[in-house]
Amino acid sequence: MTVHLAYGRNGLDVEIPDQIDTQVLRFNDLPEIENPARAIEYSFQNPIGGAPLEELARGKNSACIVICDVTRPVPNPQILLPMLATLERAGVMRAQITILIATGLHRPNEGDELEEMIGAHVKNNYRVLNHDARDSSTHTDLGEIAFEGGSARVALNSSYLEADLKIATGLLEPHFMAGYSGGRKLICPGIASAETIAQFHSPRMIGDARSFAGNLERNPVHAMSRAVAGQVGVDFICNVTLNEARRVTGVFSGDLDAAHQAGIALVDRQSKVACRKADIVVTTCAGYPLDTTLYQVVKGMVCALPAAKKGGTIIIAAEMSQGLGGEEFSHMCRTLSTRSEFIERIFSSPVTFDQWQLQKMMQVLEECEIVVVTDGIAPQTLRDALLVPCPTVELAIENARHKHGNRATLTVIPEGPYVTPMPEETPRRMAQAA
Repeated sequence: MTVHLAYGRNGLDVEIPDQIDTQVLRFNDLPEIENPARAIEYSFQNPIGGAPLEELARGKNSACIVICDVTRPVPNPQILLPMLATLERAGVMRAQITILIATGLHRPNEGDELEEMIGAHVKNNYRVLNHDARDSSTHTDLGEIAFEGGSARVALNSSYLEADLKIATGLLEPHFMAGYSGGRKLICPGIASAETIAQFHSPRMIGDARSFAGNLERNPVHAMSRAVAGQVGVDFICNVTLNEARRVTGVFSGDLDAAHQAGIALVDRQSKVACRKADIVVTTCAGYPLDTTLYQVVKGMVCALPAAKKGGTIIIAAEMSQGLGGEEFSHMCRTLSTRSEFIERIFSSPVTFDQWQLQKMMQVLEECEIVVVTDGIAPQTLRDALLVPCPTVELAIENARHKHGNRATLTVIPEGPYVTPMPEETPRRMAQAA
């Protein structure tokens, strides 16, 4: 059987031996929207739980539209062009509109990459800013904000806070810490200060057993994100859902909570897939732009864990064309000794930026071996990061069968973290590592 995996821009065909007991987990088949541009514009006029966008914009002198960075395949031009036209029609001057890229702690998006993200017209005719989490001169301190289970000192991007009309756009999908992306998450951590993001991703928050994909109930990561967004205000959101072909299956515009919840209902129907636990799981990080660095690829590892038996093998194929990731993350990957030493260190030391991604990876390593197939990172560098390199998925499967036996079962998840495996038995919750 040939299975096409999402890998880089072009994908990767993998041959699965016929004698292996294999299940393939894909999106539940939902119809795509035939005319997404029209559906998006309609959603601005007929929002969920709020006033139409043009009505909200009337009388406003300035607007800030927060968008996802390059790590999310959002159809930004389809959203931004009618949104910008609506704002200008309502009287907001073009010079007073800011498009703010919610980079969190990621690198800025510029040049050709930015043009690919938002289109040449928007790039060349509107004020576009990359949020810089490390530049305190661009932030406003909001003081302590309480949320269910804790509180945090918060600072956010001043351009957003100073705008009369505040808008957040984005992609709705399962998120391996916050339950779901989109909505409130564009604000925190998207346009938060580095210090705020460090609290958002603290070992206690990330290690909480309720911080997992598809869950909002008593999830502290979601709770903090929602509390911050609620404090500063979000006047209007536009979130979309996508299928495996990256075509729009749903548009959810309007109120921060009502529109987001409506979108989550569709995400659950689309992404939650029943499965059995398998000895071997082959997965991805959904291809470009999600699989450009190991930092991002951790999401694919974490989201595959519910499909794997304890002691099993997770094989992840990801291009990682940009290497490990940011400076702090890369340094940590190259200097790891053992899983237990890393966990002990992060719970007893001040937070280091990006340690949270390795904390999630260590939670997977506590239960499964992780084998990595990539063209982007040298085998020894993967070994330094406590991962097992392998040149092909086929060889990785063969090696795993030697480990688990010829009767081993296999699950393949071609689109990685976009699919939420729902085991037939009671789903396992990753316990807090301490």
